[in-house]
Amino acid sequence: MVQRATSGPRPSWWRAPAALFAGGLPAPAFPAPGWWWWAPFCLVPWLLLRTAPTARRAALEGWLGGLGFMLAVHHWLMPSLHVFTLVLAALLGLAWAPWGMLARALLAGPGTAWRAVTAPAGVASGWLVIELVRSWQGLGGPWGLLGASQWQVGPALRLFPVGGVWLVSLLLVAVNTALVVVAASPRARWATLAAGAAVAALATGIAAAAPRPVPADRAARIAVVQPGVVPGAAQRFDRQERLTAGLAGRGAEMVVWGESSVGFDLAARPDLAGRLAALSRRTGAELLVNVDARRRGRPGISKTSVLVGASGPTGPRYDKMRLVPFGEYVPARSLLGWATSVGRAAGEDRHPGTRQVVMETSGGLRTGPLVCFETAFPDLSRRLARAGAGLIVAQSSTSTFQQSWAPAQHASLAAVRAAESGRPVVHATLTGVSAVFDASGRPVGPRLGTDRSTTGLYEVRPASGSTAYVRFGDWAVYAAVAWLAVAGGVVAVRRVRGRGDR
Repeated sequence: MVQRATSGPRPSWWRAPAALFAGGLPAPAFPAPGWWWWAPFCLVPWLLLRTAPTARRAALEGWLGGLGFMLAVHHWLMPSLHVFTLVLAALLGLAWAPWGMLARALLAGPGTAWRAVTAPAGVASGWLVIELVRSWQGLGGPWGLLGASQWQVGPALRLFPVGGVWLVSLLLVAVNTALVVVAASPRARWATLAAGAAVAALATGIAAAAPRPVPADRAARIAVVQPGVVPGAAQRFDRQERLTAGLAGRGAEMVVWGESSVGFDLAARPDLAGRLAALSRRTGAELLVNVDARRRGRPGISKTSVLVGASGPTGPRYDKMRLVPFGEYVPARSLLGWATSVGRAAGEDRHPGTRQVVMETSGGLRTGPLVCFETAFPDLSRRLARAGAGLIVAQSSTSTFQQSWAPAQHASLAAVRAAESGRPVVHATLTGVSAVFDASGRPVGPRLGTDRSTTGLYEVRPASGSTAYVRFGDWAVYAAVAWLAVAGGVVAVRRVRGRGDR
C-alpha cells in the first residue's frame, strides 16, 4: 500500500468554532454581568490558538475571533439591525486578522527571556491599534473597549486619569498575553514575572504622582428626571413636568432631562418654552433639556441641549456632534440604505453639530453637555475639561434597548469619562440607567434603574485642574503605534541582513 504524501499538518476541524467562541469570551466582563475580574484572563483562550500552522490560518482565526467579539459585545443590536448586525460584525472583525498573525509571530515557538518581555507589549499594542481603528464614528465608535470593563475597579480608576481607557486596555491585554507566556514557556516564566512586577510598580508610581483634579469648596445639587417609558412626545413632556414640579423647595441648582426629552422646537412652541420657564421659577433651578425636532431655519432634525432659566431658553445651545451609525444616520445611504428595510435603522439622517460648548448657570456652574452615544468618545469629555467645564452632563436615552445589557453598559461609561477628565459626570436618561459619578469616577448616590419613573437629587463637587490624560491625551495609543513601527523596522532590517548573508 502506497501512502499519500502530505504537505503539512492539517488544521483540526475544531479550531474555527473555537476561535469564534473564544472571541466572545470578553463580553461578560462588561455590564450587565459586570465580571470585571474576568478581563485579565478573558483573552487567554483566544491567544492559545497561537499554534496555527500558517500565518494565513492565524489571520483567519483572528478574524473569526473578532467576529465573535463584535457579536457578543454588541448582541443587543440584533432587535434593531437584525441580519445586518452579522454583516457589520464580520466586516469589523477583519481588524483582528493582522492581530492573529501578530500573536502567532510573537507567541509561537520556544520561549525566551526576550520574548517574555516583548510579546506582551507587542500583542497589547496590536490590540490597542484595533481599538483605535474601530473607534472611528463611521465604524461604530468606541463601544466595548476592553479597558472600559474596569469602570468600578479602584486601581483602574487611578489609571484612567493617567492614560485614559487606552492605557487600561493596553495593560489588560498585556496581562492576558503574559499569562499565556508563563503557561506555555517555562523557561521564560521568571523573566515574564519580573517584567510584570516592574510594569506594575511603574504604573503604581505614575498613578500616585499624577496630577489630580481640584474639587470645588461648594457642592452643587443636581437633579435628574427619569420619566420611564412613555409613548408620545406630548405625554413624555407632561410626565417630566410633573416629576420636575416635585423638586420644588429641594434646593436643586440644575435639573437635567434626558435625550429627546422635548420633541418640539421651542421656538415654534412658545407655550412649551413658557412651561419650562415656569418650572425653572418654581424649582429655583435651571433646566437642561434636549430638543429632538426640526428647527426653524435649519435643515433636518437636530438633537440639541438647551439650558432654560426663569425667563426661558438662555446661553449657547449644543447640537449633538457624534451621531449613532444607522440609529441616527445611515453611512453611505445610497449603498447601505437597504438596512432600513431589515431593521430599525434611521429613516432620515439627523443633522450633526459642529462644535462643543460650555454652558454657565446663573449660579456660576460651568457645565459641558454630551448627548447619549458621545459618552463613548474619550476626546469629547477631555475637550470639555480643557474648555473650563467643572461638570459634565450626559443626556441619554436607551429605550430601544430597555431589556438588554445596553443601559448598564452606557451608564458605566460615565464613570470612565469622569475619571479620565477629572470632572463629575451626570448621566441622565429617559428610561434608565441614570447615574452620577464624582471626579474620580466613583458613584454618587443611588443609580436609577430601568424600572423607575422618578427623580434623583445628587450633591456633586465641580472640579478644576487637569489630569495627565487631559493634558497629554492619547499618549498610550501613540506609544503602541511607535512600538509596532520600531518592532516592524527591526524585523525588516534583520530580514534584509539575512538575505545579504546568503
